[in-house]
Amino acid sequence: MSSARLEAVISLLEQLVSFDTESSKSNLPIIECIETYLRARDVPLIRVPNARGDKAALFATIGPVTDGGIVLSGHTDVVPVAGQHWTSDPFRLRREGGRLYARGACDMKGFDALALAMVDEFRALDLKRPIHLLLSYDEETTCLGPVDTIKRFGHDLPVPAAVIVGEPTQMQVADAHKSVSTYVTHVRGHEAHSSNPALGANAIEGACALVGALYRFMDEQMAKGDPSLRFVPGSSTISVGTIAGGTARNILARDCSFHWEFRGLPGVAQDAALKHLEEFAARDVLPRLQRHAPDARITTEVEIEVPGLAPQAGSFAESLAFKAARQNATIAVSYATEAGRFQKAGIATVVCGPGSIDQAHQPDEFIEESQLIEGINFMRRLAQELV
Repeated sequence: MSSARLEAVISLLEQLVSFDTESSKSNLPIIECIETYLRARDVPLIRVPNARGDKAALFATIGPVTDGGIVLSGHTDVVPVAGQHWTSDPFRLRREGGRLYARGACDMKGFDALALAMVDEFRALDLKRPIHLLLSYDEETTCLGPVDTIKRFGHDLPVPAAVIVGEPTQMQVADAHKSVSTYVTHVRGHEAHSSNPALGANAIEGACALVGALYRFMDEQMAKGDPSLRFVPGSSTISVGTIAGGTARNILARDCSFHWEFRGLPGVAQDAALKHLEEFAARDVLPRLQRHAPDARITTEVEIEVPGLAPQAGSFAESLAFKAARQNATIAVSYATEAGRFQKAGIATVVCGPGSIDQAHQPDEFIEESQLIEGINFMRRLAQELV
């Protein structure tokens, strides 16, 4: 393999990581940079902005503009660096010992740079099916970044036959991941002096009962386990991340809220934990609160729902990825990706990209140069399947 292609990937990665694209910020500067790069190569592209116009996805096509192509899907946003101890500037690529350090180097600007660096080679081929690049936003928060583009498939954009989402899998082919749903539950009670609880309703007491119910539900899920024996951890899981409420030790709390998530195995209803919580709240917690506070209430806001990825043995995406990766077995991953969005739209999808998820979101995040070399070889073999 030519070292020139690897250096091209690294050069592009150096540019991409220099943009601070934390999900709370606009990604338009990096999109403009990528557009300039693609336009210089006469690659047709479409910018798909969000409703506010401060972010955008980018959809580009190499080869014939027809249905049946392949999407290489990546995201441009990264998680924050605040509170992390980095030994170098997180937005400046550091090359050391065969590793490339920077925020997003692994998750997942390494894949973005890889796909962009291969454009020249893709263009030199007589592709019978197109290769599309879809670079999105907000993957780290909602995974909604590609949705507006997906909605345009079959309208003003061609319908792809397969999607390869380049999240870090160490270039293994992943055909399944868990769903993730996040919620905020609010408990409203009534203030009273703590010396006489019968005069009010303690929202913290109610919230604690609900949190306990959620963890008991997780125990039930763990007892059921993972029938496929492929996931680590081997069950659906629940986590309560924050809880806040009350004003003083001697005042029954009027309000308490907690932020929680449910990660469900494929085949487990995405709202299973929510329904369990709502049933428990209506049956056991709310009646207790309303004994002395008729206006007490419990509400839960659905914040994010990212669909899981279910295995599709023998799909076109799996077949292509196997050939390109020279593998014949799939893995499952526990983190969520945008892959479920594509599969939900009826497009065969797998996850396969360079780097290890263990490095994602960490201080001194890095990707191995050897992983980028594997990625280059993967892309070359993939393109040959489309000639």
